[in-house]
Amino acid sequence: MIYLDANIFLYPHSGKGPKSDACIEILRKLSENKIDAGTSTLTWDEVHYALRKMLGKEKAIEQSKLFLETPNLRFIRVDEEIINKAQEMIEKYGLNPRDAIHAVTAIINKADGIITDDSDFDRVKEIKRIKI
Repeated sequence: MIYLDANIFLYPHSGKGPKSDACIEILRKLSENKIDAGTSTLTWDEVHYALRKMLGKEKAIEQSKLFLETPNLRFIRVDEEIINKAQEMIEKYGLNPRDAIHAVTAIINKADGIITDDSDFDRVKEIKRIKI
């Protein structure tokens, strides 16, 4: 399994460009079941919040509902174990809380890597960052 960070779902809404195109291709492969991918339930919050700022309330509601229906995407629950280990990641690597939750979720679920544009994940030795 590969872990998808929130920005994979946001770049396609930001307009045209190489990163947007790359994310659209990742999501296409996911929908065609050509890659095995998951993300944290926290990602829904991040995606909805960012879309609300980008597109407005109504469009964000519509798009975040479509996000939840992404074919073949596994949603991984955030639980007490993940939060406790995220706290350790914050202390060890100076990550922001959401990034720590994503990193730990990927690690605990034995992801092969995390696809993200966020270079903060480069500090985390326990998971490989795959650049967009």
